[in-house]
Amino acid sequence: MPAIELTPAERKAYRAQAHHLDPIVIVGGDGLTAAVKKETDSALKAHGLIKVRVFCDDRAEREAMLRTLADELNAAPIQHIGKLLVLWRPKPEKNRVVDENQKRGPKEVKILKFSPRGGQRPEVKTLRVLGNQRLTPGGIVKRAKTRKSVSVKKRHQAD
Repeated sequence: MPAIELTPAERKAYRAQAHHLDPIVIVGGDGLTAAVKKETDSALKAHGLIKVRVFCDDRAEREAMLRTLADELNAAPIQHIGKLLVLWRPKPEKNRVVDENQKRGPKEVKILKFSPRGGQRPEVKTLRVLGNQRLTPGGIVKRAKTRKSVSVKKRHQAD
């Protein structure tokens, strides 16, 4: 598969995004092995934009590694600076299965209890609130009440 072609403006934007990234894949003395290619492929699937550190002193060999990775993994070579290679490939869309019967899960909620004296730090308390519970403004966890299907007023009218 050929490498993805990018415009100079797109390449510049991806270089700017990659500036703060740490290398995810490290190529050792054995060079580009099947395990390194597989790991690079999984990193591209997970992150989209990755840095690869190559422990090789030959610049021409590093450029060949960049071209090989880009061609075999259908990625765009963004940058080769020193021993760092930057690759980009669009992340695949994740298909999430929505279960209609699934209820909400528990939430971790932090409650701050302020001291009556102004100079002290507030006390932080972490509570787990389940799907059938709610948190009052006072910081108390209450269970949700079951609702009656017919109101009291309508029940009296039917009698």
